[in-house]
Amino acid sequence: MKIALDAMGGDYAPKEVVEGAILATEERDLEIILLGNAEKIKEELIKYKYKKDKLSIINCKQYIETGDFPLDALRNKKDSSIVIGMKLIKNNQADAFISAGNSGAVMAAALLELGCVPQIRRPAICAILPSAKGKVLILDVGANVDCKPEYLVQFAFMGNEYAQNVLGIENPKIGMLNIGEEGNKGNKFAQNAYKSLKNSNINFAGNVEGKDIFKGKVDVIVCDGFTGNILLKSSEGLAKLLLTEVNNMIISQLPQNQEMDKLKERFMNLVKITDYTEHGGSPLLGINGLCFICHGRSKAKTFKNALLNTAKFIDADIIKHFKEI
Repeated sequence: MKIALDAMGGDYAPKEVVEGAILATEERDLEIILLGNAEKIKEELIKYKYKKDKLSIINCKQYIETGDFPLDALRNKKDSSIVIGMKLIKNNQADAFISAGNSGAVMAAALLELGCVPQIRRPAICAILPSAKGKVLILDVGANVDCKPEYLVQFAFMGNEYAQNVLGIENPKIGMLNIGEEGNKGNKFAQNAYKSLKNSNINFAGNVEGKDIFKGKVDVIVCDGFTGNILLKSSEGLAKLLLTEVNNMIISQLPQNQEMDKLKERFMNLVKITDYTEHGGSPLLGINGLCFICHGRSKAKTFKNALLNTAKFIDADIIKHFKEI
């Protein structure tokens, strides 16, 4: 399988991107196409021993900055890593594209070059959060700040396919984020979306309140991108605060012995499940091709995990399942 990787996207590119690509090829048989400034990429590659037949470079003369307006950037920077990456998928020269660059430009390029799969009106960014029973998928977390009720039904179907075919969850439970459990709670949008979800043929478990997101009652939660993005970033911020305080106040003060070492190990496992670097990128679901968006502050570990997780999506042939919705 071939994965195109934006070597210029993110705060630490290309250094961390290149290192992450090399780490991924050490764990799995992947062919990675590095897109970006060839000279800068080569300057990083010479620092490592790597499988030369697994990494190739396509020189891109332009780069879309974080502050660029997406449509203007796509119009004026056709030789950028983001545009070239989408064209590689379109021309069947790559199985997926990953970028930590301008997320708006990634989504716009995906829509323009690849379009959505049949039956899907709008794509959705899907994130994974920890829950009492393992993991919970949240979508949308930023692709659509305004939604129609039917979009949430489509998000639910895509989340259902993701949970089943990538995570291996049988008959996943789907919930909708709302301010109450009853079907008549929330604004008109929420009430209409609830009715549409209830009348669909997915395993809809009803509304999910904010306090129940992490309890493991459902496997997939759907919401509009505005709400989902606030939820995601609030959760990340709170988790970081709590873990930092627990470490400073308790863990770092514990004496060194076998029992305390076990406690510290459990604490580090807790840190791990709340760490976005473990999941790598968030898939842009609904696009007629595999696209993943990474955090702008991603480092080598994140890119490595993004590549390995992307490979799981390719293995699952997830686009085929979306086309059958």
